[in-house]
Amino acid sequence: MRASPGTVSNLDAKIYATIEDWRKKPIEGDHPYVYLDGIALKRNWGGEVRSVSVLVAIGVNHEGYREILGVAEGAREDKESWTSFLRYLKERGFTELFISDKCLGLVESLGMFYPDALWQRCIVHYYRNVFAVVPKGR
Repeated sequence: MRASPGTVSNLDAKIYATIEDWRKKPIEGDHPYVYLDGIALKRNWGGEVRSVSVLVAIGVNHEGYREILGVAEGAREDKESWTSFLRYLKERGFTELFISDKCLGLVESLGMFYPDALWQRCIVHYYRNVFAVVPKGR
C-alpha cells in the first residue's frame, strides 16, 4: 500500500503533537534511580546525513519497573546538549539519584541542575572501560 506525501505529513503532524504532549507532561510517581545515556545516530535532514545524539532518561520505580522519563535530540553528547536535557527534566519536576557513564558534559551539567542529587557511575560502562585496557586472555 502506498501513501501520498500529504497523508504522511498529516500522520506525522498527529504523531509529533502526541509526542510533544508526552514530553511536556509532568513526570509522575517516584523513580529512585534514573539512568542517563546518549546514543549517536545518523539522521537524514533534507537529503543531508548528519550525526546526532539522542539523550534518554530511564527511571526505575519502587516496584522495579522501568519507564522512559525523557528523550531529546542533541547535536552531540556534550555539556550543552546535556544541560538542555537536564533543564527539561527539572522543569518536569524530577529530582533523584542519577546513574550514567562518565561523560564529562553530563557530569558537569548534573551539578548545575541537581546539586544535591546523588550520582553513580554505571557499572556496565565502567566494565567496558576496564575491559578496553585489560590484555586479552590466551
